[in-house]
Amino acid sequence: MPLTDRLSANLQPAGTSFPDRLMIWLHVAFVIFTIGPVTIAILSSPRYIRTRNVAVLRYMLRTTRIFGIASLGVLAFGIAAAQALHKINAPWITTAMTLFVVSLVLLVLIMRDQRRAVVALETASETEALATANNAPTGDSQDTQDGQDGHEDAPDVQALPVAPTGRAPQLASLERGRIASLAGIVTLLWLVILVLMVWNS
Repeated sequence: MPLTDRLSANLQPAGTSFPDRLMIWLHVAFVIFTIGPVTIAILSSPRYIRTRNVAVLRYMLRTTRIFGIASLGVLAFGIAAAQALHKINAPWITTAMTLFVVSLVLLVLIMRDQRRAVVALETASETEALATANNAPTGDSQDTQDGQDGHEDAPDVQALPVAPTGRAPQLASLERGRIASLAGIVTLLWLVILVLMVWNS
């Protein structure tokens, strides 16, 4: 068999027709354009919870949700590519699919914690704004004090009840620790899947 024919056979082995290669390309494309943004979003969320940046945290939640749903394409085209290459029953394929499903479940939990952190920080901001408004001096406060004529014990009818502000930041801090832990586990699972893919390719 001539050398050129052998090289051609190696470059185009059986089962790698254009539709098969298309499945592989789409699988890799979904990995690049969905897993990357999700990883950045979940790993960055704890920092913005710590700095109490609600706007950016809300954007991180939206990014996680959109690209997390889009990452289902990684699983779909991965299964299609494995079937096209007749490797769907390989143990490492089964392990990779199982780990990916577990990572998707953890992503759902991370999105839940991101949403709770957003709500907690927004509640804390509103409560602090209300407390600031109640404690701010008004233009009539001095006149009211002068007009009391010795009635120092009269209640302040303008004061509004303010809810305690300690619980909301504490809840956000709890969600921050949970998100950091789950994000580390998800990232580790994806690295294991990557090693399985590269090692067995």
